[in-house]
Amino acid sequence: MATIKDVAKRAGVSTSTVSRALSGKVPVDKETREKVMEAVRALNYQPNILAKGLKEGRTNTIGLIIPNICNPVFPAVARGVEDVARENGYTVVLCNTDEDMAMEINYVEKLQNRWVDGLIFATAREESEHIIKLKQQDFPVVLVARHMGQSVDAVVVDNYKSSVEAVNYLIETGHKKICIIVGDRNLILYRERLEGYKYALESAGLPVVSEMILDVSGRDDNGYNAVKDLLKRGVVPDAIFATSDPRAIGAIRAVKDCGLKVPDDISVVGFDDLDISSYIDPPLTTVSQPLYEMGAQAARRLIGIINGEKNEKSKLMLMSTKLVIRKSVKDCRL
Repeated sequence: MATIKDVAKRAGVSTSTVSRALSGKVPVDKETREKVMEAVRALNYQPNILAKGLKEGRTNTIGLIIPNICNPVFPAVARGVEDVARENGYTVVLCNTDEDMAMEINYVEKLQNRWVDGLIFATAREESEHIIKLKQQDFPVVLVARHMGQSVDAVVVDNYKSSVEAVNYLIETGHKKICIIVGDRNLILYRERLEGYKYALESAGLPVVSEMILDVSGRDDNGYNAVKDLLKRGVVPDAIFATSDPRAIGAIRAVKDCGLKVPDDISVVGFDDLDISSYIDPPLTTVSQPLYEMGAQAARRLIGIINGEKNEKSKLMLMSTKLVIRKSVKDCRL
């Protein structure tokens, strides 16, 4: 394998001149640069990017830590991160935590030891001291899809407002007994979606009934059994608001398995707008999250921090959502 000394010898210049010509940061006359580049091509010389990065204090590598790439929310987020990273000369290292805090902390330590320039997280828990510590150390870090309040930069949707809009749509179409399927309330995003649901009901003068709040945290059936159990007890809502599309799909299956129809008997609204949502029966009305753009914006923000953009306060970037109307909601006013 050719070395920088081989390139210098073939071009008839010093190794420092080769370095200057390749870096592009220091002026080198045109004739000398052409000699160096001809030697690089002839010898198929590959610069040691890692050594160069360590010398400059950078590796042009970003760590992306997410719960599970198989979770249908995160592939689009990851692609957004990767595309922006690549456009800016960065490589992305992907780590899956399976919502395990110990694994998340372990990945943080390993990635720091491997000299990544910054980290993008969808953290397993709201109170994550290891992330706060990174921030205190001025280590570039941005959260995506989940946030920790105002303490760390984050790119998320307005979960509260989006949930209010979704539940208001159900109320406006004549629904009064509205159930919610909510995920792990250790995560702010699910608490915000639950609070939006409660606010919409209370604002319309409708009661918030505890048995209509189905907590499915720690369960992997996406709300199927919770909805089925509710219906078997004879509690039949006229609508279900699910805090994710997989939970909405689980709810639709449970309703059908109990001999009822969607939307004739029970309307269902989801939250995500995953690709599958338009293909299920019936096509799902859902809150559309700009997942790709969230990842892209998180990468832009992180690269900005790496490049020295300073802010006294962390930025919480709220991305807009859109309620996509399909066929899973009945207009009860008709």
